[in-house]
Amino acid sequence: MTKVRQRIKELKKEKDVAILAHYYVPDEVQDIADHVGDSYYLSTVASQLRQKVILFCGVSFMAESVKILNPGKTVLMPDLTADCPMAHMASTEEIKRIRGRYGDLSVVCYINSTAEIKACSDVCVTSSNALKVIRSIPEKNILFIPDKNLGRYISKQVSEKNFIFNDGFCYVHDGIKAEDIMDLKRLHPHAKVVAHPECREEAAVLSDYVGSTSGIIDYIGKNPSEEIIVCTESGIFYELQKRRPGIKLYTPSKCTLCGDMKKNTPEKVLRALEEPCHEIHVDEALAVKALRPLKNMLKYAETKRQDEKI
Repeated sequence: MTKVRQRIKELKKEKDVAILAHYYVPDEVQDIADHVGDSYYLSTVASQLRQKVILFCGVSFMAESVKILNPGKTVLMPDLTADCPMAHMASTEEIKRIRGRYGDLSVVCYINSTAEIKACSDVCVTSSNALKVIRSIPEKNILFIPDKNLGRYISKQVSEKNFIFNDGFCYVHDGIKAEDIMDLKRLHPHAKVVAHPECREEAAVLSDYVGSTSGIIDYIGKNPSEEIIVCTESGIFYELQKRRPGIKLYTPSKCTLCGDMKKNTPEKVLRALEEPCHEIHVDEALAVKALRPLKNMLKYAETKRQDEKI
């Protein structure tokens, strides 16, 4: 064990810290985390932790959500500049404008958004639970923010709802093109294709499986194919190769790295534990408003519909 990892281990125990990490952060950070997962898993597990301090290795909207759900805990980030451009691709002004046009409306906010945007929304969703949540809410009209690709993917499975889309996107997933997938398929004709629903429709239609980060990992873990074309951030390769040693994984884009996620490093984790300037703060009044859609997400995600198998 390196000196950095040993010191992290000592400080975790001394300061009563749990380390959470998203699948997109570097391998060596996933390796030192107590819990690794996608946005939905991490948002739920954070509320169940006994530790007084949560060190979140990801991007700012994720750490904000953890703080909102756990106002009594101290939430830290290794790098406070680690952000998500898509989280800012919606505006409170546009939400108000759409609310004025539709009476029977639910503002459905992808968890990849700022606390300010969450506070103006009715319910949050993740890519893991968006379909279930939207099917469960009573309103017919859905303003889906901020990701247009995920919104359109879900809308095709919920034809009874009327969707209004926003023009936001993830630059990593939106940058994956159909021609790049086809080029890889010509080189590896037996490879399966998996895609995150943040990808463009042209990528989704070429895929054997479309699902959340955790869904993709579970699919590949159970699929016998030895070759997989992976249309999402390549940070998941670390978990996939642990589950399927020797599997061949290909990326159809030159840009499958999220630069902000990669800002998380073991050295920064250590500094966050040593220095008092890495704490996440959310305005109390704003946090109260933003908590409601997060709680609604957990409520709807756990509710079983009458036509759902038990």
